[in-house]
Amino acid sequence: MTLLGRAFKKESLSNYMQSDGHFEKSLTAKDLLGLGIGAVIGTGIFILPGTVAATTAGPAVVISFILAALISGLVAMAYSEMASALPVAGSAYSYGNIIFGEVVGWVLGWALILEYFLAVAAVATGWSAYFANLIAPIYEIPKAFSGPLNPSEGTYINLVAVLILLALGLLLRGGMKESKRLQNIMVILKIAIIILFVAVGFFYIKANNYQPFIPERMNGAFGIRGVLTGTAMVFFAFLGFDALSSSAAEVKNPKRNIPIGIFGTLIIAAVLYALVAFVLTGMVNYTELNVADPVALALQSVGRNGVALVITIGALLGMFTMMYTMLYASSRLVYAIGRDGLLPGNMGKLNKREEPTRALTIATIVVMVFGGLVPLDRLVDLVNMGTLLAFVVVSLGIIPLRKRQDLTHDGYKMPFYPVLPLISAGFSFFLMTQLHVETLIAAAIWFAIGLVIYFTYGIKHSKLNEF
Repeated sequence: MTLLGRAFKKESLSNYMQSDGHFEKSLTAKDLLGLGIGAVIGTGIFILPGTVAATTAGPAVVISFILAALISGLVAMAYSEMASALPVAGSAYSYGNIIFGEVVGWVLGWALILEYFLAVAAVATGWSAYFANLIAPIYEIPKAFSGPLNPSEGTYINLVAVLILLALGLLLRGGMKESKRLQNIMVILKIAIIILFVAVGFFYIKANNYQPFIPERMNGAFGIRGVLTGTAMVFFAFLGFDALSSSAAEVKNPKRNIPIGIFGTLIIAAVLYALVAFVLTGMVNYTELNVADPVALALQSVGRNGVALVITIGALLGMFTMMYTMLYASSRLVYAIGRDGLLPGNMGKLNKREEPTRALTIATIVVMVFGGLVPLDRLVDLVNMGTLLAFVVVSLGIIPLRKRQDLTHDGYKMPFYPVLPLISAGFSFFLMTQLHVETLIAAAIWFAIGLVIYFTYGIKHSKLNEF
């Protein structure tokens, strides 16, 4: 077999099902909704509707959110079909391995490792900043412990980010059965706080703030094109639902529950984002909303400072649940790659409770280093790059998936095949081309490093060599 032929050798579903069969199947549709909403609705729900309204779409940002949810729904269909047909750990990494071959799976896994790790670390730094502001009247965190390693600025470690990530790692280490209860409670509290804002803000809506609903186009913004540009901007607010497919090996009746979890997450997120956008642009004229915390501004403008404080707590809860889901998905991804022998350290090993604690420990340590020591400002765009690449491959993967005779495929199926899979892949690819050039260059370097690792270590140690 040639090197190229070996690299594109495909993993069998039966091998994965045998390896992942040790997981305890404890997750229900309700738990998946908790994970999904926890990942998708973070602090962005209190910021993005205001900034996009002020700079791009006006009050019609509501339409932008609805369109973005519909487009996300295309990718959600692809993930639902994949997870239903291939209920294994590892999400797009495992799908790539089974459908296209090991090297494709590796590239996707390598991209998702960076995506998940950077996403968790970046949210941890945001959580740290919100927490510092919340406790500022009582205690001011010393500057040396308030930011990444930068001696010239007087910061050495973001201690709060490190501690919250450590707490999350320990929570997940306690087991999914125990930790998911806390996650579900926090998600309910977060939704309650969002509904509180909508309920309070509704009584302060001024109809004239919606005039014009779609502002006249000027300076490259607003108008119908502004609404469409806003759609591309807020599309990234819905990222995170794909992490649910990482849990497939631990889900009861995945063919039914994973599609419910993914679509339920998108529908609930779309409704909440649209409601917040509608109320926010009704309370305050859209031209005034280009601020760091538009929801707090709106509440303070009507004298509701107490509710503004509750919103800050809601933002902390939102970021906590987001980190929880993404760290969970990170550990399952590291486990899946380790299961196949492509990473050293026996990462695919499960503990006595049939949970991948070794992979979780490594994932937690890495994100603690990122969150505590590394300046992430210019790296966060890479999160979107990894996600969009996975979206393209998973969407296109529906076509060869339908043609496989060796797979039992009697669960959810994406409608209007093959048109919708191609549209989903095309839109995701288009969004990739809209990322900054620096992001594309950084991604190319990351993929080049990944391919070097694969061809010098992974292909030699892969468990596919045993078959």
